[in-house]
Amino acid sequence: MIAYPRRVFDLGIILILLFLAACSASPEQTATSVPTETLPAPEVRVTPAPDAQAASQTFFESWRAGDYASMYGMLSEQSHAAVSQEDFIKIYQDNANQMALDDVAYELGNTTVSPALAEVDYTATLGSNLLGEMNASGTLPFVKENGSWRLNWSPGLILPQLSDGSKLRLDINVPDRGRILDRNGKLLAGTSEAAAVGLYPDYMNPDDAGWILSNLARLTGQSVDQIESRYINYAPGTVGYLQLGEVPLEENGNLFGILSGASGVVLEPYTARFYPGNGAAPHAVGYVSSLQQGAEAEEYMRKGYRVDANIGRTGIEGWGESVLAGKNGATLYRVDAEGKPIEILGETAMTPSQVITTTLEADFQDGVQQAIAGMTGAVVVLERDTGRVLAMASSPGFDPNAYQTANFNWQTLLTEIGNDPNQPLYNRATQGQYPLGSVFKLITASAGLESGLFTPQSTYDCQYIFEEIPGSPLIDWTYEYFQEDGVTQPSGMLTLPQGIIRSCNPWFYKIGLDLFNAGQGNRISDLARSFGLGQKTGIEGVEEEAGNIPNPGAILDATNVAIGQGEVLVTPLQVARFIAAIGNGGTLFRPQLIETIAGQDGVPTFQFEPEATGQLPVSPENLQVIQDAMLGVTTSKNPQGTALYTFNGFDITVHGKTGTATTSNGDPHAWFAGYTNENRPGRSDIAVAVILENQGQGSVWAAPVFRRVLELYYNGRPGRLYHWETTYNITETPTPYGFELTPTPEE
Repeated sequence: MIAYPRRVFDLGIILILLFLAACSASPEQTATSVPTETLPAPEVRVTPAPDAQAASQTFFESWRAGDYASMYGMLSEQSHAAVSQEDFIKIYQDNANQMALDDVAYELGNTTVSPALAEVDYTATLGSNLLGEMNASGTLPFVKENGSWRLNWSPGLILPQLSDGSKLRLDINVPDRGRILDRNGKLLAGTSEAAAVGLYPDYMNPDDAGWILSNLARLTGQSVDQIESRYINYAPGTVGYLQLGEVPLEENGNLFGILSGASGVVLEPYTARFYPGNGAAPHAVGYVSSLQQGAEAEEYMRKGYRVDANIGRTGIEGWGESVLAGKNGATLYRVDAEGKPIEILGETAMTPSQVITTTLEADFQDGVQQAIAGMTGAVVVLERDTGRVLAMASSPGFDPNAYQTANFNWQTLLTEIGNDPNQPLYNRATQGQYPLGSVFKLITASAGLESGLFTPQSTYDCQYIFEEIPGSPLIDWTYEYFQEDGVTQPSGMLTLPQGIIRSCNPWFYKIGLDLFNAGQGNRISDLARSFGLGQKTGIEGVEEEAGNIPNPGAILDATNVAIGQGEVLVTPLQVARFIAAIGNGGTLFRPQLIETIAGQDGVPTFQFEPEATGQLPVSPENLQVIQDAMLGVTTSKNPQGTALYTFNGFDITVHGKTGTATTSNGDPHAWFAGYTNENRPGRSDIAVAVILENQGQGSVWAAPVFRRVLELYYNGRPGRLYHWETTYNITETPTPYGFELTPTPEE
C-alpha cells in the first residue's frame, strides 16, 4: 500500500466533499459565488408570543372559575418546590375570602418572548362583594419547561402589595338582623335575650310538683293541662330532659324569680335570633342557622359574610335574606407577619337591615296552629278580597329556636324534629299535594253550567250506585254509610245546586260522563286550571308546589276528575285561593305574605297592594248558583247540607263545602273549604281551607276545625269543644297524678 502524506489525504477528502456539494446545488446557487460573510445565521426556533398569551389567559380563566388546582398545575418546577398545592390553594382561598372576591376581570398587554423565557403584561380588576373593584397590574413571568410555558409564581401575582410577604385581613361590621313582625307590629323573629325552659322530671321534688308545673305553664304560655299531660306521659327513671320551650327574659323576670332554684327546673338564658311562642307560623317565617364549615362557609365569605354568620334557611327568613341581613361594612387591611396594619386597601360603610312586616296575625296564627295540633294537615286563611295570608299552619309544626346553638334546648329540639315521622319541617299548606275530593265538585258544577248541557233546574236521581257506564258501576258515599249503619238512604232526586249541598257523587259522575261524550272531555280540567289549580299561585316567601290537573283520556278518568279524585292533586293554598275568588265575585288574587318592607327610618321600600292575577270564567248568574249552594251546605235552609250539624246555630255566615278524598293508603283525607260573608267593619271576610291527612270524613273532622278557625278570627277564642277534646287543645284525658296544680303567690 502506498502511504500518502496526511495533508494530501485531507485535501482529497475536502475536494470530494466540495464536488458532492456542487452536484447537489441548484442552478441558482452555482451561478453566483456567495461570500461566506453573507450567509444566513443558523435558524433558532422561538415559540410565538400568542402561546404565552394563551397560557396567561388559561391562568386567569382558571382563577375566575376558582379552579386553583389547575392554576397550580401551570406553575414551574421552581414554584412547585417553593409552595405545595395544598398551601397554594389555601392562599388563594384565604385571599378570596378576605377580599370577598366575586369576579376576576383581566386584560393582557405586551408580550416579550425569548427561547426559554416569556413575560406577559396584564391588568386585573378584582371585584369584591363588599369593597367594589380593586385594580392590580403586573407581569406574568413564564419559563419554558418540557415544551410548555410554566409560571414562576409569587404572592404578588394576587395583589402586587403582597410581594413583600404581607397578608390581607378583612374586618367586617355586621348590622343587626332585621326583625320580622306580624301585621300589628308583634314580634315574630328578632335578636333578643331569651331563656330556654325545661325540666328534669326525675330530679323534681314530688312535693313541689304542683306549684312548679303551674308556674312553668304560666311562664311558657301553655295551659296547665298541656304541661301536666307532657309531664305525666314522661317515662320515669330515664333521667332525661323535657324541653318546654323558650321565653323572652324581659317579660318574665318575676316568674324567673319564683322558679329560680326549683328542683329539676332548667332556666338557661341566651342571646340569639328568637322566635316567640316557640315559633308562630314557623313554615312561613322560617328560621336561621349558622354557616356549615367547608364549601358553604367559603361561598358566603365570598359574598361578604363572616364565617360565624347565621343565614336565613327557609320561609321569609330565607326569602328576605338580603333585606334582613342588610349589607356588612368592611375594611380591608394589608398586615405584616404579626397582624399589624400596614395600609388600608379598601373600605365600605355598613348598610342597615330592613324590617319585614307580614300579613299574618300572630295571636290568630297561634290559635290556628293549636286548632290542628296533634293532627297531620294544614290550614290556610286568606283575606277574601285581597289575597293577604292571615294565617298559615302546617301540622306538625316545629320550634325554629332549635337552630340556635346558644339555646340550651337546641339539641333536644333537633332530635325531636328529626325523629318525627310526620316530617314537621314540611310545609303542607303550600307543598302538600292532595286529591281534593268533593270540594272539587264546585268546579265540576261550574263547568256543567257553563257548558250549556246543565242548568240550575236540571235534576238527577241520586242513588247508591251510578250505573251509566256499562261494566263499571260507581258508588255514592251514602252507600258506604249504609254499609256501616244500615240506615243511611240515597239522596234521591236532586237539582244541581242540591247535588252540591248533598255532595251526591252520581250527579257529578253524570256531568263528567256527559261532557266527555259530548266532546268536551277537557272542559272540567280546563276550568280547574282557570281556577288556579295545577299551577303555582305566585306566593313569595315560601316554597310551593304546582299540583296536577290531568286531562281525562277515558270515561273513567272523566268521572274520577269530576269528583276530584284520580290524578287530581292540589295544595291547600290553591284551594283557599279559588274559594276566596268564588266568594269575592270571581277575582283570583295572588296570595301575599308581605305587608311592608321598611328601612330603619320607617319609610317603606315595599307596600302591599292587592294583585289580581285572573278572573274565574264563570258568569255572574252561575257563580251565584255556586255561592247559594255553598251556603246551603252549612245552614238549616236545606236539611241535607253535609255540614249542617257542625254549623247549626253558628252566628257567622259560612259558605262552604265538605270533602272526603279517598287515598291509596289509610283513611281518606278530610277537607273543608269555605268563606265568610259577614261584611263586619274592621274585620275583613276570609276564605279558609282545612285538610287533615287520613283523618276521615270532611264533615266530621275538617268542618269542626273550620268552625274553630272562624271563632278565633271573629271572637278571639274558641266557642265550643271539638267532639274529640276534653278541654281546649287537649285531646286526651291526662291520668291524675296525685297533686294539685296551684301557683304560689308571686314574690
